[in-house]
Amino acid sequence: MKQYIIKGGTPLRGEVVIGGAKNAALGIIVAAIMADEPVKIENLPDVDDVRVLLDAIEGIGAIVERIDTHTVRINGALINDVNVDEDAIRKIRGSYYLVGALLGKYKKAMVALPGGCQIGSRPIDQHIKGFEQLGAEVTIHHGKIDARAEALVGHHIYLDCPSVGATINIMMAACMAEGKTIIENPAKEPHIVDVANFLNSMGANIKGAGTDAIRIRGVESLHGSEYSIIPDQIEAGTYMLAVAATRGDVYIKNVIPKHLEAITAKLIEIGAQVEEFDDCVHVKADHRLGYANVKTMPYPGFPTDMQPQMTTLLALSQGTSIVTETIFETRFKYVGELRRMGANITVEGNAAFITGVEGLTGAQVSAPDLRAGAALVMAGLAGEGYTYVDQIQYIERGYENFAEKIRGMGGHMEKIDSEDERAIRKFKMKVS
Repeated sequence: MKQYIIKGGTPLRGEVVIGGAKNAALGIIVAAIMADEPVKIENLPDVDDVRVLLDAIEGIGAIVERIDTHTVRINGALINDVNVDEDAIRKIRGSYYLVGALLGKYKKAMVALPGGCQIGSRPIDQHIKGFEQLGAEVTIHHGKIDARAEALVGHHIYLDCPSVGATINIMMAACMAEGKTIIENPAKEPHIVDVANFLNSMGANIKGAGTDAIRIRGVESLHGSEYSIIPDQIEAGTYMLAVAATRGDVYIKNVIPKHLEAITAKLIEIGAQVEEFDDCVHVKADHRLGYANVKTMPYPGFPTDMQPQMTTLLALSQGTSIVTETIFETRFKYVGELRRMGANITVEGNAAFITGVEGLTGAQVSAPDLRAGAALVMAGLAGEGYTYVDQIQYIERGYENFAEKIRGMGGHMEKIDSEDERAIRKFKMKVS
């Protein structure tokens, strides 16, 4: 089984280049099959979730041409099946976007219920509500979402909560419905705007993405396009906090600084230096940072996907901090692993109470999910001694070339086979 081995205690320095946004890529890949002409997508992140989704759309008849590591051409003209029953597809959350895309284009879809990280309940009731209000009949049986409609007709839809997945799914279905749809109380995350922009590049008529109401006028068909995905806000944020945790100095390139404002604000609040450029942020921390209270909120608030990394940074900071999780109810599963490394964290309900410690120490830990896994890598880089991170398949769902990028900033980290004693000895000799 593969694991990361990390030798901590070295500040990260230099620069790192951020890849395309995973969460945008999943929506955009699926949206691409709605056209009957070739669609070229650039700046695609080379991560497991993307590979699984590309295989899934290929499995139902889409033509997928992998031009290079970060570029793909997709043509949905020859799709011959709306029944997506891949074992792999159950492992990623983004599989549910296939319902909106297939329902919009073919007025029917049958897709295996999604999986992804076990970080709490992520019901699809808002998705179903939206599809039904557009005129579809939706049932769940044999582990699948079955959605069908004689025709989709635009409707005024109010989301009970600003769900990212429901916003994208309803937006895709509505863009090929008859008439006008208004989605009120939508999610506003950058990747929702990116998916809307991509759909518009194919001929959709979507206005207001990123605001309090999205207005969609249905079109009969979508055409080919070329599109480049936005940079990954969460990958960038992870490196920003890792630099601060290791007291490093790094230029983080290919970012949109506005998307990082909530993260930047917290770093500055606790004493780190953050300098913004057009497509780059410079993070520097040469001392132990201070405490803060953090509450996860829908965008533009502090992102839930950055909560484990922020908790890890505050575990190394001075004073007592409180992190409150308002999005997913079981997102503190990793705290026990941080305690193994010496962190002083108590979880009560949806809040973590953190008393900062001088330093962490290496240990054998296991990643319970994608972002928590990245946080444990952070802890290992900041800690003393060697850290072994298991279950890295979660991490590789969302971080491209993680170990290579860390090494590019001077960190000591390798991906190895956990039973390869020779590789472990070689790594230790190299970094000693």
